[in-house]
Amino acid sequence: MANPKLVERPLSPHLQIYRPMLTMMMSIVHRITGMALYGGTLLLAWWLVAAASGPKAFDTAQWVFGSWIGKLVLFGYTWALLHHMFGGIRHFVWDMGRGFEHPAREYSARAALAGSIVVTILIWLVAMLAR
Repeated sequence: MANPKLVERPLSPHLQIYRPMLTMMMSIVHRITGMALYGGTLLLAWWLVAAASGPKAFDTAQWVFGSWIGKLVLFGYTWALLHHMFGGIRHFVWDMGRGFEHPAREYSARAALAGSIVVTILIWLVAMLAR
């Protein structure tokens, strides 16, 4: 029987070997935004239940979401929703067998990131101006 200490086994690559790339970071952030959307959906459900429960509960929910921290959470939720959506569009394009080439991958990653930021800001600007 061979000595297991002498058997060389392949090592799995890890973060000390890989250099972080935009597409890698986008994949990680896509998973994080998916989890954040779960929490944000719970907040949305709370707001809807408060609206159905009566004026006192609704006023409490409105106060929480109208505070600066509430607005910050809503802004983050908006960005997470849009970032996840644009990432989903990237995956949909890949499912059609397109966009796997290096320049296309980088372009779609940059476009998804920029699009999520720009559209989030536009939505909030329109909401503030409409108020």
